[in-house]
Amino acid sequence: MVAKSVNTKSKESVEEKIDLSLNDLLLRGRVSAPATVKELPSGDKVVEFRLIVSRIDRDGVDTLDIAAWSGKTRKTALSLKSDEWIEVSGSVHRRFWQSPAGLASRWQIEAAEISRL
Repeated sequence: MVAKSVNTKSKESVEEKIDLSLNDLLLRGRVSAPATVKELPSGDKVVEFRLIVSRIDRDGVDTLDIAAWSGKTRKTALSLKSDEWIEVSGSVHRRFWQSPAGLASRWQIEAAEISRL
């Protein structure tokens, strides 16, 4: 989307790009297995687990990778039990890394908050 404003000094139009993107999600589902801690080459730690979410319109489920980066979400993620119902709010990110076969990537949900239901 492009918005136009008028420069009062020169009376010429100035185009400004407005970004209407939104990367905000809310998921409810069951924890598939206990979370694991992963230490990255940078020394940063992330806690990862998978969330099982039922499909509404057809049979089956989706299993989504969840990453907890903050101290609070890491602590909560590590306390979760298999089959426990939770709610995750956060955003979707694509992670890239160098693998032995070359550049690799995967989609991941970055948890901003994790709550038990």
